[in-house]
Amino acid sequence: MTLLAHLVTVSERVAATAARLSKVRELSEFLRSLPPEEIRTGVLYLSGETPQGRIGIGFAALRAAAAQGAAANETLTLSQVDEALSAIAAIRGAGSAARREQALAALLSQATSREQRFLVPLLGGELRQGALAGVMLDAIAAASRLPASEIRRAAMYSSGLGDLAVAALTGGVDALGRFQLALFSPVSPMLAQTAADVGEALKDLAGEVAFEWKMDGARIQVHKTDGEVRIYTRGLNDVSEAVPEIVEAARALPADTVVLDGEAIAFDGAGRPRPFQITMRRFGRKLDVEKLRSELPIRAFFFDCLRLG
Repeated sequence: MTLLAHLVTVSERVAATAARLSKVRELSEFLRSLPPEEIRTGVLYLSGETPQGRIGIGFAALRAAAAQGAAANETLTLSQVDEALSAIAAIRGAGSAARREQALAALLSQATSREQRFLVPLLGGELRQGALAGVMLDAIAAASRLPASEIRRAAMYSSGLGDLAVAALTGGVDALGRFQLALFSPVSPMLAQTAADVGEALKDLAGEVAFEWKMDGARIQVHKTDGEVRIYTRGLNDVSEAVPEIVEAARALPADTVVLDGEAIAFDGAGRPRPFQITMRRFGRKLDVEKLRSELPIRAFFFDCLRLG
């Protein structure tokens, strides 16, 4: 069983260095030390996430729970923290908020002050330690001794870094092969690279080059089969209910099964694209969707077909 204190030490070292190679080395050495059942939890914690996602407790409650006291000795393990958070996330019904806060206080009372300084921002979604996705992917590659290109290919189709790390570290390259494009399992979008100017861009691009207008929209990914349609954001969140006109447009396409990558843009009454911030008002809304649909009509522009048939 791995002590939480060991992970906190790694997190502190990663945060203290700006050198990417040093971050990768610290992370990869730690990943190799984890037993298989703790790999997913360890990778997610160091990436600023938890397997349970947000557990419904705000920062004020987190700080109040930590203020009730801390342990003197470092005895808390990763498995104990994970089990406690799963139990907290499962609390439902009347008085659930108070019961979650009590359970959280009980967990934090087992953590030292140093461990609490890691757990509170982690649970609040504000952990900043420099272990971004790209660094963690390199660390997984180094820890598993697999080609970084294989890790990054699998990462596009993985639901998260935790599952990817488990596959790489316990199953090797064969296990990575199971990460493939699947309907209604959104993939990480291919992102543009920047250049200082047009001249630099032309040097990096081979062959014939075309220039396009770039309208600032919201990235979307459409999955469709047999009339069922789902719309996902760049963050891989399902926003189908918020953009019914894009769902209808996808259903009207002649292809029975298709995965499309593109952007959604809201337009004003004169047909001009609205600013990005206005377009984003259409996402994440489940109430008054029809009213917002009439006020901010939105259209999809697709630039890549990831699957057909």
